[in-house]
Amino acid sequence: MQVKNETNEILAESFRELARKRPVEKITVKEITDKAGVIRPTFYNHFQDKFELVEWLVQMDLLEPIRPLIRNGMLTEAMVLLFSNIKREKEFYTRVVRLEGPVTFHDIAQKCVKEFLLKIYTEEAEGKQSKHKWLTPEVIAAYYAQSMCFAAEAWINLGMVFSPQEMAEAYQYIISRSMTDVIKEM
Repeated sequence: MQVKNETNEILAESFRELARKRPVEKITVKEITDKAGVIRPTFYNHFQDKFELVEWLVQMDLLEPIRPLIRNGMLTEAMVLLFSNIKREKEFYTRVVRLEGPVTFHDIAQKCVKEFLLKIYTEEAEGKQSKHKWLTPEVIAAYYAQSMCFAAEAWINLGMVFSPQEMAEAYQYIISRSMTDVIKEM
């Protein structure tokens, strides 16, 4: 398992370096493996394609670090860390968010965040009944995945001009109030 993680990291760093300079859709697996100093079959032993590599990066770089904070009800702190980790790799995420074609960054990020939140919500909801039958862990995970991805993508597309702290506070503000309250408080 350790060798697989090391190889994943080598491939990921190679991909990050290439993506900082070129559109993601133009980067080939061969370029990734050449830069990483491995042969193409090595890539396919770890990832199906470069989109699965992007998925792995989202999970490892952005979601896994915030897991303990989310589990402990520290949403603002989790979002500060999420935004900080995106900003640390600003060039990469600025390029990857522009990914065009049959698979987009939005699709990848939303899938990853939904699965991440669903696992947490399912564990938390075990043995509990929702007040509203429609509000299943799947619906809740999808709803918050959409809002988290929207906030992160909008921030990236705006050039990350607001600090991670400001973005996290704005996100916490909007999700903790009703639409009516937000309009009244503007």
